[in-house]
Amino acid sequence: MTPYGRRFKLLGYTAGGGPFKTTPFSSNEAQSVRAEYDRLRGYAATATPQPAHDDSQTYVPPLSMMAIVGFTHTQAPLPPPTDPYSPNDNTVLSPFSVFWGGAITRDIGAFAQVTYNAVPAGGFGDPFGHTWTWDNTDVRFARTASFGPLDLVYGITANNNPTVQDLWNTTPAWGFPYAASTLANTPATKTMIEGAFAAHVGGVGAYTMINDLLYLELTGYKTLSFSQQNALGTDPFGVGQIGGIAPYWRVALEPHWGRHSLMVGTFGMYSEVHPWVDTSFATWSTAVQPLTDRFTDLGFDTQYQYQGDDYWLTLRGSYIREFQRLDASFASLAAANPTNLVNSLKLQASVAFGGDNRIVLTGQYFNIWGTADPTLYGIDATTGLALTPNSDGWTAEIAYIPFGLSKSPLWPWFNARIGLQYNYYNKFNGTTVGAHDNNSLFLHAWFAM
Repeated sequence: MTPYGRRFKLLGYTAGGGPFKTTPFSSNEAQSVRAEYDRLRGYAATATPQPAHDDSQTYVPPLSMMAIVGFTHTQAPLPPPTDPYSPNDNTVLSPFSVFWGGAITRDIGAFAQVTYNAVPAGGFGDPFGHTWTWDNTDVRFARTASFGPLDLVYGITANNNPTVQDLWNTTPAWGFPYAASTLANTPATKTMIEGAFAAHVGGVGAYTMINDLLYLELTGYKTLSFSQQNALGTDPFGVGQIGGIAPYWRVALEPHWGRHSLMVGTFGMYSEVHPWVDTSFATWSTAVQPLTDRFTDLGFDTQYQYQGDDYWLTLRGSYIREFQRLDASFASLAAANPTNLVNSLKLQASVAFGGDNRIVLTGQYFNIWGTADPTLYGIDATTGLALTPNSDGWTAEIAYIPFGLSKSPLWPWFNARIGLQYNYYNKFNGTTVGAHDNNSLFLHAWFAM
């Protein structure tokens, strides 16, 4: 995300300008919040002025669509069952999404996504699997203010996925890879904050950016009811029920000078989760265990960006350490240890260059490691020792955006991104044996409308 993209999100998706009205309301209501923020922070001298809307302008709802068509080849065939797909070399349309991304009123805006995901290989694991679901959703109220030497953006976020509201691509919800195969195998273990609660929860929080430098946020999350999740297209058995409120916090410092910007930050979440008693009887059993498993996720991240004359350079890194106290899982014999640790490290470099940054090269190293647990992760057939969650490897991607400076025939209503991605594993789910079998090649076309 570029600096302007971060400001657009920070200001509640309400920034306007251009040939269309930002909201369907009067010109007084539709004045651009971005113009006021730019005035406060001194951007007006370097940015193109954004004119106020008038009632003669046309309002166009900020609706869009995207579709990703991908071809997946894995080094070894997928294990059965693979229906409705072949064991290898499959072409799938997944996902297809419809978005609202813009203002509702002057101070309220939203990014909301509804998504179709193709059936996974082998089908859904229980009767509550869905192809259509609500996806990343973030509704915001945002305003600006000045108090002496302090210029503030402050707001409220209501969202359904911890970190989806974040301004940087270093936290899990918007991390690389931005498009990924839905058929290739991926490591079985992640920290809870890396998507476990996505679309299963609702959260409300407050945030502020102080002097365009220091970002602070505190948000609380609660699991939606079984019927609410099912009605929204989410499998309720995907994660247990949060007991009480799970707090999420975010602190980031982002100095920027000239064409440079640097962010260093921390984020985290504490959750007490009641596991399901038995999901194998999903048609009637919806009880959760009285005990909880407690997860404390503590993350550190950084990002550096440089904007050249015809290129962008971006360096990113994140590290998450999860402390697990498994009272419920240990008591029910689902885990061999009462406490475990899981770590997740990602280091990434990306350069975008050419006309309108139409060629993007990205490389990432990833590493997951943690405590050995024979019940959670199994036993190594060769050594007889308890397996760990350890997986590590590399992802490399080259992407081409054909319609940048040269407009597409349907510009600005159509754009595309063609990508070739390769995933390489040194270790997979605790062992090097057969790790390379999970290597995958993903050729995809990403269409935006």
